[in-house]
Amino acid sequence: MIIFEPYKKFAEFSGRASRKEYWSFVGFFIFLSAILGFIDGFTGNFDEASGFGLMSGIFILGSLLPSISVGVRRLHDINKSGWWMLLSLIPFVNIWILILFFFKGDLGNNRFG
Repeated sequence: MIIFEPYKKFAEFSGRASRKEYWSFVGFFIFLSAILGFIDGFTGNFDEASGFGLMSGIFILGSLLPSISVGVRRLHDINKSGWWMLLSLIPFVNIWILILFFFKGDLGNNRFG
């Protein structure tokens, strides 16, 4: 399934990721984070100070590297360097990076594959 591709390629920063692969991953991540957050709150494992619970925190931490790698590969698909991901750390500039993820990828090969 395309949802699990970023987990299979969790440390692969070369190549390209389609819009479908990226947004399927994001949708799965948000859905499972919400479910695990609900379960954490229901079982009393949710910490209001941090905003995480035990299960949701482990899932989010385990998804950190795959989310960065699929973001880098998504940028490669639109012929941008993966270093652009660092711009997502800057407030308001990160909105531009998010908008880039909606662009259609290059047809055929580009400098990233």
